Amino acid sequence: MTRPKGRPGRSSPEGRRRQAANPDPVQAAKSRRRVLLISCGLAALVAFVYWPAAHFDFTALDDADYVVNNSAVRDGLTWHSIAWAWTTVYVANWHPLTWMSHMLDVNFFGLWAGGHHITSVVLHGANSVLLFHVLHRMTRSTWRSAVVAALFAVHPLHVESVAWIAERKDVLSGFFWMATLWTYVSYVERPSAARYGSVALVFALGLAAKPMLVTLPFVLLLLDYWPLERLTPPRTRSVVLEKVPLALIAAASSIVTILAQRQGGALRAVDIFPLPLRIANAVESYVLYLSSTIWPAKLSVFYPFPAAVPAGVVAACAIAIVAISAAAIVFARRAPFLTVGWFWYLITLLPVIGLVQVGAQARADRYTYLPLVGIFIVISWGGRRALALLLSRVGAEPLKNNRTFGAISAALVVVLAIVSSVQLSAWRDGLSLWQHAVDVDPDNYRAQGALGLLLKDDPHKHDEAIAHLEEAVRLRPDLWQAHSALADLFLEQGRARDAVTHLTQVVGLFPASPSARTRLGEALDKDGRPSEALTQLQEAVRLAPRSEQSRFDLASTLASLGRTSDAVEQFAEVLRMNPGNQQARSAIDALRRPR
Repeated sequence: MTRPKGRPGRSSPEGRRRQAANPDPVQAAKSRRRVLLISCGLAALVAFVYWPAAHFDFTALDDADYVVNNSAVRDGLTWHSIAWAWTTVYVANWHPLTWMSHMLDVNFFGLWAGGHHITSVVLHGANSVLLFHVLHRMTRSTWRSAVVAALFAVHPLHVESVAWIAERKDVLSGFFWMATLWTYVSYVERPSAARYGSVALVFALGLAAKPMLVTLPFVLLLLDYWPLERLTPPRTRSVVLEKVPLALIAAASSIVTILAQRQGGALRAVDIFPLPLRIANAVESYVLYLSSTIWPAKLSVFYPFPAAVPAGVVAACAIAIVAISAAAIVFARRAPFLTVGWFWYLITLLPVIGLVQVGAQARADRYTYLPLVGIFIVISWGGRRALALLLSRVGAEPLKNNRTFGAISAALVVVLAIVSSVQLSAWRDGLSLWQHAVDVDPDNYRAQGALGLLLKDDPHKHDEAIAHLEEAVRLRPDLWQAHSALADLFLEQGRARDAVTHLTQVVGLFPASPSARTRLGEALDKDGRPSEALTQLQEAVRLAPRSEQSRFDLASTLASLGRTSDAVEQFAEVLRMNPGNQQARSAIDALRRPR
């Protein structure tokens, strides 16, 4: 039946507004119950997948810096700690609200890791429910919005953001992202300065949790195109201009972030990761994220940055990105959800795609927390339309379309929930996390090294630790932490010569490090090479004249070489630095005692 000319359809913005203004009481009550049930279902789904995290421990991956060994956080939420949160750039980041959330957890849970995990799970559940409500409010499409939110709730790529306590910034900033969308829709429905101010305020709070939200003004423009349909010729200019204040807030946040990361040494120099390699990795990463979205297998906490990306791979990935982008533009009128979803994905990944490289990872699952919403929109709306076209060709009734779409969506969500539950188990503690990473990729130098360092703390697993650490330095010869740990283990086992080999590597990497030269001197002395030890220890003392340990070791080596007067002089210098050093005093007495 043809709709009368000039009368808005139910799916148009005006039609939705008229329907909302004049609802059928019975249908409105049913809709409210449906929305409530879906909201409860989403919360239950998140709880089902992530509740085991309440029994998990802190991991050996930034959790110490963020909570366990952070004195400001361990003091809980106080005026002093709040001031610290807003003024610090600790761990190369400025995210005061994230610090405050950790402090609040300490107030409630102390250092019980389960409580910290529960907070992250609750935030993720709230984000999933909020996402559903925002999409439902904008589109009036209940089930497609529910599918997007359910995929967001259970996708395995999101496990890292939820299960990693130090990554609280993801779920917290995600909450403010969803809240900003909600306040923006309120502003669109009833524009006012106060409502716009609330949009700006919530957005700024989100940036104070994690600066990745800088792309939100551009995402709002996408939503203005669809489903809000505000980018019509008479209003396009004003709709774009109203994003300028938000863009300025985002720019200010970007500047603060770059300064913080530069001060913290997190920004990687171009000579370490050349720009052409960064571009190649970024192009490939866009496609690899999509691949992991469709087939979430072999997920890892760390993906090593490649030494090179084959030109053919870069070309194929670039062609795929351009082709999908072109299709999204060509079908913008017939399938606006494709345009919005795809460019949501492209734009929101830009800050973390690696063009400005932070850290040594090629990519990270946590970076997909918000970008994948765009892909889920494409899957939900596109899948529903494709299914309807397919079933219409075989003469199926519309009601059957809905039921089939619901059944397929439910099956997909169940499968993803099971995969996420398995992936979650890797986050039980640091040992299981890095063991999983090694199982996924034995050539992952970071995983091999981190697993070896953890096993080193267990006296019964030193042989396993050595095996993993040796593999780490084979894969990455400049991994000084692994060399240092191997030296410790070899010295414990009386293998001084092997310890010397690895400490020589450390000194080669850090020739101006007095502690590295001191340790090498100690190992050389234990290996029966006092003359070589003397050379290293003299250099250590030259580099750090006030180092008590270096000077004491130098004095001991001089004594073993029979240079008594020189040894006494160095032990005396130790005593001048620390009069309470009884070992130095006893050594002087022994050297002066007649033989």
